[in-house]
Amino acid sequence: MPTWLVTGGAGFIGGNFVLDAVRRGIKVVNLDALTYAGNLDTLQPLQGDANHVFVKGDIGDAALVETLLREHRPDAVINFAAESHVDRSIDGPAAFVHTNVVGTLNLLERTRDYWKSLDAAGREAFRFLHVSTDEVYGTLGETGKFTEQTPYAPNSPYSASKAASDHLVRAFHHTYGFPVLTTNCSNNYGPYQFPEKLIPLIIAKALAGESLPVYGDGRNVRDWLYVGDHCAAIRRVLEAGRVGETYNVGGDAERENIVVVRTICRLLDERRPLADGRARESLITFVADRPGHDRRYAIDASKLQSELGWSPSLTFEEGIAQTIDWYLANQPWVQRVLDGSYRLERIGQAA
Repeated sequence: MPTWLVTGGAGFIGGNFVLDAVRRGIKVVNLDALTYAGNLDTLQPLQGDANHVFVKGDIGDAALVETLLREHRPDAVINFAAESHVDRSIDGPAAFVHTNVVGTLNLLERTRDYWKSLDAAGREAFRFLHVSTDEVYGTLGETGKFTEQTPYAPNSPYSASKAASDHLVRAFHHTYGFPVLTTNCSNNYGPYQFPEKLIPLIIAKALAGESLPVYGDGRNVRDWLYVGDHCAAIRRVLEAGRVGETYNVGGDAERENIVVVRTICRLLDERRPLADGRARESLITFVADRPGHDRRYAIDASKLQSELGWSPSLTFEEGIAQTIDWYLANQPWVQRVLDGSYRLERIGQAA
């Protein structure tokens, strides 16, 4: 049975990845600091499963990471651990540098030393997969897509910290021969997403009949990727990706933010009408734009598709409908994660 050390495995993407990996027969050692977006409720289906070992801790804790590597002897490390919300990075960039840059560096150093201790076959088989974002590439005009050759041009403290971590991963491969892989994904959505992000935030507010805030003119464009498709892409890169390479992961689903919000309104009106009969689209309120808001992201995932045979299994319309149905069926999960530290208020307004 393979063993994987997964960092950040109680978060949104990491949690979905861990749930799926354990179901597939992988033993997962799950290291997560359980900051505000980390949630053990997400992992409740694995309670009592011997193939899931949860450890609360920080990727910047050198002694802890060394101990986990020595005791569990993983065949791969998959790094999801990150501070990940642009608005929060505007309010407090230092935390993003601490986790995304310094923490990733520690994880790389400790894992490189573990890898060097393996026998020749172990070193050949081992992989370190770093999960990153398309935001490192900056912003696009009305046409074009990000490719793996697009120069980095991060525009927020969050994306700058992720760009730095990507460069460290690349440097460890070229300097030490460390067997790394990097994935840069577009905007994820799906079950278990912390409700500060656009889609779960709009779902929560729309269910409550509250005002639905849309930044600027609502025409900022994102490529939307269902989290289950993202997890499948990561597994495919882990098993067959070329060492040292970067693979872009996209959903081929560009949508303006206002279109996403209107789609959620329509689907919720069909499933859970408001008591007063109002159409939820009437709740949309345009608010001051986010400082430095990138206008458009779009991912060219053709390298991943042509080399490794991956493609998204769901259209945006299919994925958003499944997502809304999940949130409707799991409102207790949503209420538990809203523990008082975040109450759906706006953050990240500092100019």
